[in-house]
Amino acid sequence: MGPPPRTLELFYDVLSPYSWLGFEVLCRYQNIWNIKLQLRPTYIAGIMTDSGNKPPVVVPRKAQYMINDLGRLKQHFQVPLRFPKDFNSVVFKKGSLSAMQFLTAVNMEHPESLEKVSRELWMRIWSRDEDIVESQSILAAAQKAGLSAEKAQSLLEKISTAQVKNQLKETTEAACRYGAFGLPITVAHVDDQTHMLFGSDRMELLAHLLGEKWMGPVPPTLNAKL
Repeated sequence: MGPPPRTLELFYDVLSPYSWLGFEVLCRYQNIWNIKLQLRPTYIAGIMTDSGNKPPVVVPRKAQYMINDLGRLKQHFQVPLRFPKDFNSVVFKKGSLSAMQFLTAVNMEHPESLEKVSRELWMRIWSRDEDIVESQSILAAAQKAGLSAEKAQSLLEKISTAQVKNQLKETTEAACRYGAFGLPITVAHVDDQTHMLFGSDRMELLAHLLGEKWMGPVPPTLNAKL
């Protein structure tokens, strides 16, 4: 028997396109590296408030860089990113609270569906320029990800409960304790040490910490299937 898998926690919010990139890479590697991936739905607005950070889009030069950067990363990561037309409305007016509460409920009751539902919400907001916060939008995403209409409705009804709200708050606070100032963060637990890595561009360093081989954002074993 080989060594036990190392635990990786991925804290993410579907409002963050960089979270989507990190999410897809770690999902691709979870059966290649000797890791146990734990997906942790988190509320990015809470982290920004707690850390005193500001979104990059409020700084014009950072905003322009982000647009160009994501255009390049779309090809490199093979993730179908596309900027929403009304970016300010999507990010600053609508936000992601109900979507992240729903993902929290999914994680609490149907964790086996969390990866697919998360991905579908990212597809809605960051690929098809569709809403992710209205009830019908959330239900549509959940059903497209494979949840039955009954399960999706039951989960939706729980997003306003104290249990779900407290769990999302606790996860967000845990990310803050690790030192998060934005998302995504990956927390690697290796040899009784904890390493917090910010962003989706530290995967080579993550591989080094794990003692694993980095084969790019689309590893050859997966690339052959695409």
